[in-house]
Amino acid sequence: MNPQRILIERSERATKANGSLEVSKVFGENVFNLKAMREYLTDEALEAVLRARKSKSRIDTGAAQIIAKGLKQWALNKGASHYSHWFQPLTGMTAEKHDAFFKPHPWDASGVESLSAQDLIQREADASSFPSGGRRSTHRARGYTIWDPSSPPFILDVNNVKTLYIPAIFISYTGEALDYKTPLLRSIEAVGKAASDVCRLFDPKVKDVYATLGWEQEYFVIARQYYEARPDLMLAKRTLFGAPPAKHQEKADHYFASIPESVQAFIHEFEEACFKLGIPLQTRHNEVAPAQYEVAPMFEELNVAVDHNLLLMDVMNRISARHKLQVLFHEKPFAGINGSGKHNNWSLSTDSGENLLSPGANPAENLRFLTFFINVLAALNRYESLLRACVASAGNDHRLGANEAPPAIISADIGDALMDVIVGFIENRPPQTTPAVRPDSLVSLERIPAPTVDNTDRNRTSPFPFTGHKFEFRAVGANFNCSFPMTALNTMLADQLTEFYQKVTQKTADGMETEAAVRTVLIEEAQNAMRIVFNGDGYSDDWQKEAAKRGLSNLKNTPEALEQLIAPQAVRLFQKHGVLTEGELRARYNVFLDYYCKDMETEAHLYLEMTRVHILPPALRYLKELAEVSKGCNELDLQNDVWKKTAAKIDKLVREMISAVKDLKKIVHDVESKESVEEKARAYANECRPLFAAIRTAADELETLVPDDLWSLPKYREMLFIR
Repeated sequence: MNPQRILIERSERATKANGSLEVSKVFGENVFNLKAMREYLTDEALEAVLRARKSKSRIDTGAAQIIAKGLKQWALNKGASHYSHWFQPLTGMTAEKHDAFFKPHPWDASGVESLSAQDLIQREADASSFPSGGRRSTHRARGYTIWDPSSPPFILDVNNVKTLYIPAIFISYTGEALDYKTPLLRSIEAVGKAASDVCRLFDPKVKDVYATLGWEQEYFVIARQYYEARPDLMLAKRTLFGAPPAKHQEKADHYFASIPESVQAFIHEFEEACFKLGIPLQTRHNEVAPAQYEVAPMFEELNVAVDHNLLLMDVMNRISARHKLQVLFHEKPFAGINGSGKHNNWSLSTDSGENLLSPGANPAENLRFLTFFINVLAALNRYESLLRACVASAGNDHRLGANEAPPAIISADIGDALMDVIVGFIENRPPQTTPAVRPDSLVSLERIPAPTVDNTDRNRTSPFPFTGHKFEFRAVGANFNCSFPMTALNTMLADQLTEFYQKVTQKTADGMETEAAVRTVLIEEAQNAMRIVFNGDGYSDDWQKEAAKRGLSNLKNTPEALEQLIAPQAVRLFQKHGVLTEGELRARYNVFLDYYCKDMETEAHLYLEMTRVHILPPALRYLKELAEVSKGCNELDLQNDVWKKTAAKIDKLVREMISAVKDLKKIVHDVESKESVEEKARAYANECRPLFAAIRTAADELETLVPDDLWSLPKYREMLFIR
């Protein structure tokens, strides 16, 4: 081994020993990034990759061969023996199939490691084994994974087994998109083209616009032993039973509190792995709920940001097991406390790095900002029900509308200052809002530095608030792939900007000055978009009534929401911009609805099984104990009276539970016999869920009556507070 490598390894060991990490020295070391490409590729091959990323030009076979050779050598030098196309099928997670670099010679025992241009560009996967919404049948199984050069390859180290991962799209033999990434890339191109046209109304030098994303990933961490002792957590990823402990999150003392040592060690390890993978993690902290945490990166280009989020979730799952912990990404793993979201902070930037949603010092005079800001609101106003559909799932149904999660009604909070700017723009007057509180009046202590004050406060009950230089789509669930909500958002805005540009250019063709044309069209769009703007409490009953008056949708469960995916308006939108064909869109509707049914079916069977195995036996056992103790006691004994009352209460709850279980068993049988997936989904939502709630209510009360030594399931106080 060379001396430099020895020094590096000593440095790494020292870093791990003292618990510190100099991120700048390891960041991206497992990524085939610009630094690695300069070392392993020719100038021509490097230029081909950069052109593919920036100008969206295709890489020819000759350049691909050089790239494949350099990529293989880099991976071998890093210790990788296999490679894999890494893609995003409609399961919601990622998929991979590993192939060895080694190719034996047919005439002797020797061989050689190789990666051809064809291996790099395209591999085959069984398209009939992944959910396709009816697009692929078993006897039509061929599917292709195709290299996405806009997202860099990386090496994943799993217990010192290293594999090269090549981000890829996944299509059928006939070219249909079977994944999340393909339509996302199409939507990025659509919004980039539409936004560039509008941008050039202000600056002809703008060549391209791209979407950016900074996600915030919330998650829970519990001891692995409790996870393995709970069938509901293992199979449904949430607790179907569990009485609230004496203390939940009432005092909010968990938020930003010191992170427990066992969890901190886990976080430190997954952060180090992520830094090596080029994921620019920046923030970590305790969340409001006990055992809940959040991690967030810096902003990146949208496609890469989505890949990094999926990679993060995979890394966290792998590493938590090594620490005898379990990370939970379900939107509502525990009742009565905050659920987990994945806030999608989304914006647009020009090729020169200018944020198009940055208001600047004087937003009222920043016409370019107002143009994009108002057009985003206009797009949201036109397609609010579609955006709601894109965050529909069985898990998110439990989360939306409570505990800092936004309601199912889609609206945008823009703050009082920007509200005044928009109203003033419509009325052709200057803003009238009182300036923000002067910094020196916020803090009375002279030794404390004066703070910088934002123009607006933050609204945690809004699904789509504007938070300074970006919109924050807060309704996305923690377990979601960001791709589909972002695909919809990009496409909605592409449509809005295209129509806006056409209206403006029509007016300029008729002789109107460009600025006047922009203002004229923008005022009309702003007036219509005010329907979607709401700066108040999204949880209030008054907002429910007001939203109904405005004609906003309030789709409270997944079957209702998903119908919006195949509404004529949605079909036209995605087809018009080449993002999804009607067949591809309907396939997603079928897949998402089928997944909802499977999630609900799993929960239904778990309710039946866990009631029979974990809930009723200890309750009946304790009833028997109470009866035996009561026999030998004086009828007037006060303690005997308490036992009798307890026994009567348990007996009543047991009977209620048995009755609900009997009803659920019948309904589940009826639901599973239905042929239509729509009928199944509606029955699960409207008939099964009320019975789920009845069974849980009885079980959770029994948990508070039956002694701990008889109750087999770990309780909330153990799972949430012992770490």
